[in-house]
Amino acid sequence: MPESSVLWSPVCDRLGIQYPIFGFAHDVATVAAITNAGGYGVYGATRRFPHEITDELAAIRSLVGDKPFGVDLVLPPGMPEHNSREAIEAEIPTAHREFVDGLIKKFRVPQATEPGMRTRFIRSTEIEEAQIKAVLDSSVNMFACGIGSPPAVISEAKARGKTTLALIGSPHHVPRAIAAGVEFLVAQGYDAGAHTGPVGTYSLVPQIVDAAGDVPVLVAGGVATGRHIAAALAMGAQGVWMGTAWLLSEEHQGHMHPVNTRKLIDAGSGDTVITRSESGKTFRQVRTGWSQAWEAEDAPAPLKMPYQDVLVGDLLGAIEEHDIEPLIHSGAGQSIGYFNEVRPVADIMSGLVDEASTVLANQAAFLKRSS
Repeated sequence: MPESSVLWSPVCDRLGIQYPIFGFAHDVATVAAITNAGGYGVYGATRRFPHEITDELAAIRSLVGDKPFGVDLVLPPGMPEHNSREAIEAEIPTAHREFVDGLIKKFRVPQATEPGMRTRFIRSTEIEEAQIKAVLDSSVNMFACGIGSPPAVISEAKARGKTTLALIGSPHHVPRAIAAGVEFLVAQGYDAGAHTGPVGTYSLVPQIVDAAGDVPVLVAGGVATGRHIAAALAMGAQGVWMGTAWLLSEEHQGHMHPVNTRKLIDAGSGDTVITRSESGKTFRQVRTGWSQAWEAEDAPAPLKMPYQDVLVGDLLGAIEEHDIEPLIHSGAGQSIGYFNEVRPVADIMSGLVDEASTVLANQAAFLKRSS
């Protein structure tokens, strides 16, 4: 393919990347591989201690050199002030404790040997401030806000020379994000994995593009192929934000339970479900015994974050630690139906770029000259 036909958008020149493909992952090696393959890797650090964030961002920098990469933190409003598990435990209803105890007995889950990923610390102002400081003090190029975009944080990140970005799921969120000073928006549709909103990607993106004005928009939710990337650009976006695509990369397997790898390979787009049972926030994941248990008639409504975190966090850790196959699950978007084998990040990226470039080059065939 001629060089002039290679996938490109204005954000490539603005950010110093080859392709307008942003890749989100919770794994250091995967994030580095996305950046080294010409995209923009973004590390999900919400569940990491501040000192871990410092070390892991330094590790990514050592792998990518001076190429750009980002970090994503979820900063929801309304969290408690202090990192106190005891205070949260005291407010969890008895009925919810009994339901979780019932799951433990039904599936014979041994006790976890250490706190789970969601109970290592409490989502709180105390932890968030330390995490933010760790990010701001690092060499990371982009600060992305998965939930929330506090103006003071955005301002300080920009003052430190970092690009700022916010993920949003509704056109109503655009004015607030822009007022906070965010430089990029990710329009995340209903199809997306993990925390997602109620509006489908095709309905959402053009509205956010129109509302965003000169602020560049990226598309998330259901993006799996070069055709999806071409469609994103056709809707007025300047790139895509992909997470599910990298779950079955070779690099990510060190971060993935083998049972999850098998379930992801077997899953189709209809095999995902949105549940609040993970953290209290909407969270799309592959349907398993875990999500089905919380959908049962006798199941209590999940608690809000961080109470649900504390209620189930240790159990979620024990499920993977002790290989409780029916309950093992992974967040994933509806795009998981397009991925059915483990491949290197570089191969995934190459396929996306080649297909998108071909599709965009062929679009002129659909224009008929007027007489």
